[in-house]
Parts: sequence; C-alpha cells; structure tokens
Amino acid sequence: MIAYLDGRLAQKDPTFVIIDVGGVGYELRISLNTFGQLPEGERCRLYTHQHIKEDAHTLYGFATLAEKSAFLHLISISGVGPNTGLMILSSLTVQEVQQAIVREDVRTIQQVKGIGAKTAQRIILELRDKFRKGLGTGADAVNVSFGAHNTAREEALSALVTLGFAKNVAEKTLDTIIKREGSTLTVEEMIKFALKSS
Repeated sequence: MIAYLDGRLAQKDPTFVIIDVGGVGYELRISLNTFGQLPEGERCRLYTHQHIKEDAHTLYGFATLAEKSAFLHLISISGVGPNTGLMILSSLTVQEVQQAIVREDVRTIQQVKGIGAKTAQRIILELRDKFRKGLGTGADAVNVSFGAHNTAREEALSALVTLGFAKNVAEKTLDTIIKREGSTLTVEEMIKFALKSS
C-alpha cells in the first residue's frame, strides 16, 4: 500500500496531478481543496489512497491527512464511491463536511452535485457518531482538529485489531482512553493504554 508520494509536481490540473518520484510519473486524482494547496512545479507530498477495481487501479491524492481520513470515511458509506467522495471534498472543506455531519445538516451535504436527500441522510446517519466521538460537546466542539485525533484513533484501532482485539471492543476501549486521557495522545500511547487495560 502506498501511504504517500513525495516528489516534483510535474503537472497540475483541477482534477488530477502528476508527481515525478525518481523519474516515475504517478497520476493522482485530487479534490479542488488539494489543488488549491499545491505549489506549481515545486516539490510536494500527497497522502494517497489506492482504489482497486477489476478494470482500473486509481490513486487518489490528498494535501492533508485530515482530508484523506474524511475521504476514507465517506467512501465507507454504501452508495458513495471515490468520485463522489472527491466531489464532496471539492465542494466543501473537511471542516465544513465535519460540521454538516455533526450538526445533521442534510441541506449542506445535499448541495453537492450528485448527492440526493437519501444519500445525504445516509452519510449523516453512518458518520455522525464517528465524528462526534472525541469532539466533546458545546458550540465550539466541532472546531476540534478533525485530522490528528481521528487519524491517530484509526491507526490505533487498526493496530489493535491486527493484534487480535475484536473491533467493537477495541473501539470502546479507545474511546474510554481518549475520554480519560485527552485527545492529544499519540498512536503509540493509545495502543499502550489499551494493552494495559485489556
């Protein structure tokens, strides 16, 4: 699995880029948010997700881990494919997506081209609890950084499942740890606390 590509930006288009890494040009599909953050012709790093279908292997690139994490959450929803996920992240920032889901704002999500009422409701229904966990309560809760905490939690969860934890048990354990110790824990700290509490 390719985690990221670091190289020279050889070509930049609103929907894709080509990054030259050691003489090999990698084409990545990107959102408009990522497009806006990339310097023309300079060295850059994009976090990647490889989507494999029978007829195509497609690389998707993201300027931040927060955007990649949001994309992976979105495409985990039935009926939301990678192209729809990119469309959402081109129309809304990661923060706006997060806030719309946490606030159950169907209209904002439905404004994205190709998203109907049912899909918008499904996205909110399936992701609101994930996005609320660790976000606290109150008006400023949605301003908590989406990327760092959720990415660390997801990495810790993946590691714990690999170590033999049942996924639902690992999720509850991590949520308890984050609530008790705070959301600034590193992946390693989360895993250590989880192993001690089991």
